[in-house]
Amino acid sequence: MSDISKLISFINGASVGIYGIVLSAGFCNILWTRKKRLLMATCGAGLLLIQGIVVTLADMEMVRYIYPVITHVPLAIVLCFFSRNCLWSFVSVFASYLCCQLRRWLALLIVAIFSGDVLMQNIAELLITFPLMLLLLQFVAPAVRSISYYPKSVQCQFGLIPMLDYGFDYLTRVYTDLLSRGIPVVVEFMFFTCSIIYLMSVCHTSEENRARSRLQQAQDYLNLQMTQAVREIEALRQSQHQASTYRHDLRHHMQYLLACIENGCLEQAKEYIHTIDAEIEAQRIVAYCENEAANLILSAFVGRAEGCGITMEIKVQIPRIISVSESDLCVLLSNGLENALHACQRLKNKELPCSIKVSAYEQNGKFFLQIINSCDGDVTFENGIPVTNNPGHGLGVKSICTLVERYRGICNFAVKDGKFILRVSL
Repeated sequence: MSDISKLISFINGASVGIYGIVLSAGFCNILWTRKKRLLMATCGAGLLLIQGIVVTLADMEMVRYIYPVITHVPLAIVLCFFSRNCLWSFVSVFASYLCCQLRRWLALLIVAIFSGDVLMQNIAELLITFPLMLLLLQFVAPAVRSISYYPKSVQCQFGLIPMLDYGFDYLTRVYTDLLSRGIPVVVEFMFFTCSIIYLMSVCHTSEENRARSRLQQAQDYLNLQMTQAVREIEALRQSQHQASTYRHDLRHHMQYLLACIENGCLEQAKEYIHTIDAEIEAQRIVAYCENEAANLILSAFVGRAEGCGITMEIKVQIPRIISVSESDLCVLLSNGLENALHACQRLKNKELPCSIKVSAYEQNGKFFLQIINSCDGDVTFENGIPVTNNPGHGLGVKSICTLVERYRGICNFAVKDGKFILRVSL
């Protein structure tokens, strides 16, 4: 090898040392102060000096053999001192070593295209090193650093491929010639490893998506519970306002009745009493069944339906204590009836007849609910679930499906003869 070739090889070795040291430090989550930067630069220069001494006393082949001892292990120890995270310090070193494969493969590609030699490979690696390092520091290092905040198990998963690549490269290419000899089990090892890790990643990603879906369902359920709570508070506010109005008007009612009695208008007084009694009775919670929560919800929706001129038929036999929690029962009834009421209101706006029929009962520890309401027949289904593109709509159906899934029950949505039918079994 000529002197120029040796010089370029030496410079290339120094450049890859700088490349690895800077990337390892960039991958570590360290709050870099001026003092830490100076210390890191001093340690890096010391590692490069040791490499230069070994090259001067021995040769590059010796440097390759003892490189882990004179560079990688000391570098990981230094990073551990700065970051206080020994596991991630070693992972950072392994990851930077893996990134060295990028520059080497790109250089080999250039050599293959131009039919070059070792000198061309060294020159290509030298030219590629620093632009590639800057790109990795700018776009990759922040993402790598963020993983250091994850649990140790996730850090180990991330470091698995770099660690295997490190061990495989040294065992088959530096300390032995197993790879160059083309032994099938050695050549196929990294492909096997990538396949295993890919399958593990698929399973892990699938599990994360399921967990994210469960969290989203729980969030939707909580949002709907909050909406229902706000609706009930509004109903209580209206009831309180109505009661306040009655208290305020009570004196006027009594004065009117007193005047009727004093003037001998007893029939007029009776008629007035019947009128006031009917108004008060209209605000009373109707006992459709033994369950108080169901009575509250049903009474509220019957009042809203009557106010819109919609007929609502209730046939329920819900005991005081059932297998479904009170909050879930309120969510189920409220969302089912809300959807039915909205569908009927659209028909009412078109001056078409509409009605709602509700039936529910519990038998053998199972709760059954059926809501049938008039609809215009324009309902889109996906996988048996009604869907809509209107913003703010569709959450009620999602809530019902989430609740049914949580109870491992059954729900069915259907449209038949101009009627939308919801059936739920929990």
